[in-house]
Amino acid sequence: MTSLTLSLPCRLAAVSADNARLLKRGERLLEPDVYLTCLDNVPTVMKDYSRYRRTPLAPLARLLVRREARTLRRLRGWAHAPMLLGIVGGLALAMEFVPGEPLGSQARVDEDTFRRLRGAVVHLHANGITHNDLHPANIMVDGERVVLLDFTASLRLPRWMRNAPLLRELRRGDLANALKIEQRLTGRAPGGYTSSVLADPRWVTAVRGGWKRLYRYLKRA
Repeated sequence: MTSLTLSLPCRLAAVSADNARLLKRGERLLEPDVYLTCLDNVPTVMKDYSRYRRTPLAPLARLLVRREARTLRRLRGWAHAPMLLGIVGGLALAMEFVPGEPLGSQARVDEDTFRRLRGAVVHLHANGITHNDLHPANIMVDGERVVLLDFTASLRLPRWMRNAPLLRELRRGDLANALKIEQRLTGRAPGGYTSSVLADPRWVTAVRGGWKRLYRYLKRA
């Protein structure tokens, strides 16, 4: 999402394409339209899957909405996630509008921003949640506030499962993505700790290599 100055008159009780500003058109499968509108006099970002209504994919779209809403409810009051405003019509997720710019769109990103990003990722993991889709477009910077967006792919599992190899890899992947963004935007060479986080475990490399070999075989077949 790009930086926006809100100019919509926030007196709109209903939500429709006629009183909204499109931010992103959903073009891939189960990718929602994202637009800025006003809901109960509050500037609101809507993730709208309504085009799947009355299609076989409607139940899956509703599930995606409910899953992301559940994660945002758990993070209510946390400064690094948008506030959930509700679910509209079962197929649209209403969230707080976060002004600012995506990480990296500024001419220069200071060290405090990266420190806040790393802290946000660590806090998320401490609460048993992995984001699983961290990239600059999903990180909004508003002054000193760093906000993680798009929790569609997030995962939360019971405490007793949090040390499972897959969950450890998902946490490492989140932190690795944050460090890769920092490295790319600053041009700094990775230190020892960063290199260890960025390095895939052997089992991940083996699984990825096996999948690539299987894919090539299926393609030839």
